[in-house]
Amino acid sequence: MSAHHPVAGPIAHGGRLDAARRRYPDAPQPWIDLSTGISPHPYPLPSVAPEAWTRLPDEDAFAAFEAAARGAYRASAELAVTPGAGAQAFIQMLPRIFPAQRVAVLGFTYAEHAACWSAAGATVAAVETPDALAAADVGVIVNPNNPDGRMLAPREIMALAREMTRKGGLLVVDESFMDFTPASSVVPYITAERIVVLRSLGKAYGLAGMRLGVAICAAPHAALIRAALGPWAVSGPALAIGARALADSRWLHAAAAACATEAARLDGALARANFSILGGTQLFRLARHERAMDRFARLCEAGVLVRPFPEKPEWLRFGLPGGEDAWRRLSAALEIG
Repeated sequence: MSAHHPVAGPIAHGGRLDAARRRYPDAPQPWIDLSTGISPHPYPLPSVAPEAWTRLPDEDAFAAFEAAARGAYRASAELAVTPGAGAQAFIQMLPRIFPAQRVAVLGFTYAEHAACWSAAGATVAAVETPDALAAADVGVIVNPNNPDGRMLAPREIMALAREMTRKGGLLVVDESFMDFTPASSVVPYITAERIVVLRSLGKAYGLAGMRLGVAICAAPHAALIRAALGPWAVSGPALAIGARALADSRWLHAAAAACATEAARLDGALARANFSILGGTQLFRLARHERAMDRFARLCEAGVLVRPFPEKPEWLRFGLPGGEDAWRRLSAALEIG
């Protein structure tokens, strides 16, 4: 177990093409961004009624989206589904709504969870096993985990949720990368436990710029979250597009199959470049190389951005290329060095 302390500066994330361009000004254009784990095949945007742009979203707009989300995520009628500006908005908000002294995060994982609880004054520890979470006031699980794709079964999470409920704690489960593996979601098993599940439409649906996600939890907790969000936390167009996407199960199934095929193709390309695959999901692969930072630099010089980890200098995370030209450029860049 290791303690985390308040972060002095911003956390390094994927998607910083602006910084990459400045550091590698001679790299070929356009850059290929494989650093985020966002699907390169976004949900096709439907037409949006003009009033969604010209009016504030009303209760019917929120209700339509929440109904679509409830169906897509298989949330029971006992649970509330609350939309917000992406899972990140909830990650930053939860420490203020549910103040805690001791927080345990099942790590190594998405760093914003620890940073936000720490910034709110909690003592945050990274733990190695799910059972260790129960000793804290708040436990955090990213499932599937980012960056290694580790997955806990719903029954294991629910056993932990019941234990934390018994002692008055709270369990936060970040399912931002769950869309392609819906059978592994814990949402259908929740009743009144003290658990908050976060979902995102930015990853599998490729709509990160829309900034839309949901928090799924029991009604008393949802009331606190809604009060903290305030009115109109999500735009009318985002609600309309999100409702359409969540109702389109045929598209989601096809996208999952396509990305699984591409993830296997990525495994092959990385193996040929002497990377070892450590894990991942259908949207990204985590790979190890003894000269990972050198390979990162060579990729950047070729205009290909992947995700390094300062804490794990032998790791790189690769997203899926979008189109054959991107695949050719990645393959060529992997051959360098």
